Amino acid sequence: MTDDDVQLRLAGPQDAPAMLGIIHEAFGARRELATPPEALSDTVDDVRARIADCGGVVATVAGRDAACLLMSTPDPDTLMVHRVSVRPGFQHAGLAALIVRAAGEWAAEQGLRRLQLMARADLPEVIGWWRSHGFSADHEVPGGLILGIDLPTALTVPTAEQMRRLGVLLARRLRPGDLLVANGELGAGKTTLAQGIGAGLDVEGPVISPTFVLSRVHRARGTGPGLVHVDAYRMGSAAELEDIDLDATMDDSVTLVEWGAGMAEQLAPDRLDIDIARSDDPSDDTRTVYLTGHGDRWAGENLHGLRDELAAAATEAQETR
Repeated sequence: MTDDDVQLRLAGPQDAPAMLGIIHEAFGARRELATPPEALSDTVDDVRARIADCGGVVATVAGRDAACLLMSTPDPDTLMVHRVSVRPGFQHAGLAALIVRAAGEWAAEQGLRRLQLMARADLPEVIGWWRSHGFSADHEVPGGLILGIDLPTALTVPTAEQMRRLGVLLARRLRPGDLLVANGELGAGKTTLAQGIGAGLDVEGPVISPTFVLSRVHRARGTGPGLVHVDAYRMGSAAELEDIDLDATMDDSVTLVEWGAGMAEQLAPDRLDIDIARSDDPSDDTRTVYLTGHGDRWAGENLHGLRDELAAAATEAQETR
């Protein structure tokens, strides 16, 4: 099963009975514990009330509801997910991570910054599983831990002009040695964003897709870092990326790798992931750009500030027309 086989939707009140069934089946299939899960005592009214409060996510596989979760907002910056449930028969296929990721993307689009869930102390294997997916302990609660992960910064980008402007704004935050990994389907806008980054860094151009030459080095005109622009689309492995010998330029330049997911992460301990998603409507040019920083380099960087900067730039552009 792949992500393309799964249909995701935000839950509505009408989903409460089906979601309760998934929750009871999933929690009932867990190994026996000294204290039974509270989820087994949930009623349809409990689930419906949670949905009315903040909603939920349902995953459907081959027309059958297979997984779900419920959501709440304990504070204005945080989304908490509850009752993460995968129906027996659909487990061990990545559905739990998929629905939590979907909830996180929805929360990021609302401007929230942190995603949390509660894991029971008597299920260390569950705690370990979530840690393997990037969660860390926020604090202890009776019977367990609250685990959390920073959400990506989600930016709505309606035009190619705004995508280039985002690149310019992002470039102001970049330093020598930074690694950017850009992903998105063909035509999503990765190279357009790269052109904006090149303009913001003031590098020699033109910045175009390096699909056939694999990489292009754009030297800085001034005292800032240059740009090394890599296209990993035709590469089959991380070893092929290593053959380009990026180590010779990474310390002094900003390195941007398009199609780098699963290959470029090994290049540096810190990186910025840039994931670009197109609208489901083919007539809509709007893109959603998700920025996710990894490592100490990005821990203190206010990427959320780009939202206001991009909006201000759009307003300024309209006023000067």
